[in-house]
Amino acid sequence: MTTTQKKPAKRQKKNTLAMIGTLLLLSAGLRIATDASAVIASEGLETSKHNLAELSPNTDLARPQDMEVVLEALKDRETQVSEREEQMALREKEIEQAERAIEAELEKLEQAEENLRRTITLASEAAEKDVAQLTSVYSDMKPKQAAALFEQMDPGFAAGFLARMPSDSAARIMAGMSPEQAYIVSIELAGRNADIPME
Repeated sequence: MTTTQKKPAKRQKKNTLAMIGTLLLLSAGLRIATDASAVIASEGLETSKHNLAELSPNTDLARPQDMEVVLEALKDRETQVSEREEQMALREKEIEQAERAIEAELEKLEQAEENLRRTITLASEAAEKDVAQLTSVYSDMKPKQAAALFEQMDPGFAAGFLARMPSDSAARIMAGMSPEQAYIVSIELAGRNADIPME
């Protein structure tokens, strides 16, 4: 084989490699352009002035300057996605902080409610103890003296004490009261259970 025959074979080999390289570059460029367009369309975010959408249909991705336009658009897109991710991460932190603050406030509210419940229970127990003690005092008094006190009481208040007393003590006190006051207190006593269902 002569030197002149070797040169065309080498040149043919170089041309083939260049053609394969160009085809690979074109295929990669088309894939990048297609993927980038799909991402941009699905996200709906604006890109910079070098947006892929601005590429003309005649763009030749095998040319370096056209590839630069595509790469620039992809860089812009990546920057926008990164900014959006940062905003979302910041928003998530704000939401987490708000949730923690709400949980802390709820815990405080539950604690305050528990304290109030305890205070009400203690107050109710103290009031019940006081009423029980007063009832015992009125029961131990002479019926005539107790009757004089019950004459001065509000009928509902008097009925409350009489309802707690043993029936014989209550009867003796009511016997010492004036008929009018005893009648009113009797109505109060009867009315205390009037709203209770019989069944």
